[in-house]
Amino acid sequence: MIDSLSKLARLVSQDGPLKDLVRLETLADIQHEGDGNGQTYPIYSFTIGAGEPSAPTLFITGGIHGIERVGAQLAWSLLKTTIDRLVWDKAHQELFRHIRLVIIPLVNPVGYKKFKRSNGNNVDLMRNSPVRAVDRTPFLVGGQRYTSALPWYQGRTDEMEKENQAVAQKFFSTTEKSSCVISIDFHSGFGLKDRLWFPFSYTKKPFDLLPEVHAFARLFEETYPFHIYHIEPQSKSYLISGDLWDHFYLELKKKNPSVIYLPLTLEMGSWSWVKKNPWQLFSREGIFNPVKEHRLKRTYRRHTLLFEFMLKALYSHSVWSQLDETIRKQHAHQAQEKWY
Repeated sequence: MIDSLSKLARLVSQDGPLKDLVRLETLADIQHEGDGNGQTYPIYSFTIGAGEPSAPTLFITGGIHGIERVGAQLAWSLLKTTIDRLVWDKAHQELFRHIRLVIIPLVNPVGYKKFKRSNGNNVDLMRNSPVRAVDRTPFLVGGQRYTSALPWYQGRTDEMEKENQAVAQKFFSTTEKSSCVISIDFHSGFGLKDRLWFPFSYTKKPFDLLPEVHAFARLFEETYPFHIYHIEPQSKSYLISGDLWDHFYLELKKKNPSVIYLPLTLEMGSWSWVKKNPWQLFSREGIFNPVKEHRLKRTYRRHTLLFEFMLKALYSHSVWSQLDETIRKQHAHQAQEKWY
């Protein structure tokens, strides 16, 4: 995966048809003290599409938990397919004149390399933001600062880890003036079913943009009535402190109060892979990932529909994000009944 990203980075940086279509950045070079050879691990960002600050933006991240390798692999697959299509697909080229796609396929390269959930400092990057839970969280799982020797360690209170700082800088510089933003973070674990979570993680309080989430979800369900996802607020499953996307949402709304921003998490149900192949429990990556090659390819295919929908929904975001007051109240009431 790390080698594949490096090859793709070299490809898009060369002179050729991709040079004007894809903008490549190295957000940070992460060093791990355990590597005696001083090797660095780059965090790459790929930006495709409109350069106007106000353009609607889809922001995709994978590999925040290094052991959940399928998230990074899915992000890479969507990126590679998009780049390949842009070379020849004029309809896709036209779409990306109006919207912007940012993909950071591998946020935690050291964790990925070392088969660790945490980063090289033993910090869980999804418990590392300044946001503190105001409702009760599960012991340890909700984030802990007892010791870095236990999982779910939150790290320092005064500064986020370098990986999260790099993602934050890219996120806010890209979305601060955007008219509409959807982010989706790829994870695996937690059950047999693929779940689409929306905020909040730090409180059971309903999400501020609940009517817009409901309108977005309703549009998806009407368009694809046989979709595979269980859509719900994350607070219905568990609460945590330090959630990165809660932090991004709260900060972005301070910078741009009128922005419509839906932070989503795709939690792929890894227990279904274990159920089909129990032997993979004896593999170090088998709990959270589809070990069989055909199941990995099937995972790539099954989420392409959601990716395509998000791109088109951003292009047509006025349909679900610009609701008059009466319609908005109806969506708020229906969402409360459905989710709370």
